[in-house]
Amino acid sequence: MKHEKQNKKGLFNRGLVKLAAAAAIVGCGVLIASTQKDCKEKEEQMKLIQTKINAYETENAELQRVLDSDDLNAYMEKVALEERNYAYPDERRFYDTTRD
Repeated sequence: MKHEKQNKKGLFNRGLVKLAAAAAIVGCGVLIASTQKDCKEKEEQMKLIQTKINAYETENAELQRVLDSDDLNAYMEKVALEERNYAYPDERRFYDTTRD
């Protein structure tokens, strides 16, 4: 009888230690799962960013090629006509308004 009383008197009896260990294991499992999910999301974001970097590097290489050549006026004319929708003073442009 004396032996049973000593087990119950202690602050950290076996049941409490087992419960704490189980809670720690569950907490670690949740933390690992959450970390793996975050890693996957960051890897997807990194792939998207790398795709953008590759596109910008290609664009930069093209721009550098144009700057290195003596044909800068032709490039500026192309950008003005195609991207900025500028036109020559005597040029007429017709737009198809039937399509939306």
